Amino acid sequence: MTHTNGASRTLSVGSLARVEGEGSMHVVVRDGVVSDVELRIFEPPRFFEAFLRGRAAAEVPDIAARICGICPVAYQMSACQAIESACGIAVDDQVRALRRLLYCGEWIESHTLHIYLLHAPDFLGYESSVALAQDHRAIVERGLQLKKVGNDILNVLGGRAIHPVNVRVGGFYKAPSFAELDALTERLRWAVDAAIETVQWVAGFDFPDLQLEGDLVAMQHAHEYPITEGRIASTSGLDIPVDDFPEYFSEEQVAHSTALHGRMRGGGTYTVGPLARYNLNYDRLPALVQELAVAAGVARECRNPFQSIIVRALEVVFACDEALRIIAAYTPPAAPSAEMPARGGTGHGCTEAPRGLLYHRYTVDDAGVIRDAVIVPPTSQNQPSIERGLREFVQVRLDLDDAELTRQCEQAIRNYDPCISCATHFLDLTVDRG
Repeated sequence: MTHTNGASRTLSVGSLARVEGEGSMHVVVRDGVVSDVELRIFEPPRFFEAFLRGRAAAEVPDIAARICGICPVAYQMSACQAIESACGIAVDDQVRALRRLLYCGEWIESHTLHIYLLHAPDFLGYESSVALAQDHRAIVERGLQLKKVGNDILNVLGGRAIHPVNVRVGGFYKAPSFAELDALTERLRWAVDAAIETVQWVAGFDFPDLQLEGDLVAMQHAHEYPITEGRIASTSGLDIPVDDFPEYFSEEQVAHSTALHGRMRGGGTYTVGPLARYNLNYDRLPALVQELAVAAGVARECRNPFQSIIVRALEVVFACDEALRIIAAYTPPAAPSAEMPARGGTGHGCTEAPRGLLYHRYTVDDAGVIRDAVIVPPTSQNQPSIERGLREFVQVRLDLDDAELTRQCEQAIRNYDPCISCATHFLDLTVDRG
């Protein structure tokens, strides 16, 4: 093998470590120029949209949760909102607050999992979190304890941490008492401090110099950092209601992937996720988080995908702080859920999964049966931008040897925290040089 720019060259990695799902990356280099990059997702399609057709709308939250074991709440919340929109269901303020609290738990556990176990080893020169723990046991234990705080919220509100069973269309099967939520506060206060330490820790990593090009898309709320509600906005000035998502965004099938690719109508790729949320909603973060961002060197704007690990850590601080705020203001709702009327229609739902914008659309008939379902996960939307980013990333690193180029490409892909299983309803890397 050689690592000269003009020679033929093939790099192969059996599977990408530390991402969820299976796929490969194929890079073609001709005459010293990267001519093609394909993220080849070969995990079998899972057909969740087809599974949902013909099922009762009340079943959707439990079925959709199975799309992902790491972010099931995201699928439940987007599904509930879409069905509620279709059927004309309005939830009260305390149910809304409980949903936001449940989602905070998912942000805490998912972001912490990514930061400590999947991504930090890249920056510190370790092949895995197990190897990292051998030299930095206390740091990894902090991450595991922080993740557990998120799981604790899911257990109390959702009935269990993986695929919660207490979520239903219109709200919850059972609302917690104030005492049940208040029991979480001591651990959450510890979690705020641990999350602050996490920001300070990851801010000290060495980051390659790379800027994410193109449009960033996320929800935007008038008064709060967006999780469960808002309009859809972009850094190029887009500002639309959730119902207009299909008019501005589409999916297309490509030959090299079992997952659809998200595109803006009229052409163009876009990126969703923490960087998009952060750049569009920085001024909605509490002062504590903004002060940490200034100290970490990412105040107001961050377009370096490698620094997304800092933004995730900042969002963990926010989620812990927000959870404490919600609990302090909580009074149990008069009813844990709103009734579902015998009325059909088409409804849209959109929330911010840890990995980015998650869109659902359902058509429900008057008998409460799902007639059509559309689910657009974050990873599908990010696939084209991952490919575009890798093209630029590889081009300036063609002089690296096989092992180092492969390692850096894997790290660049992990910036997006891709959930490939969600997208198929990575990495075998080959670089062909000639």
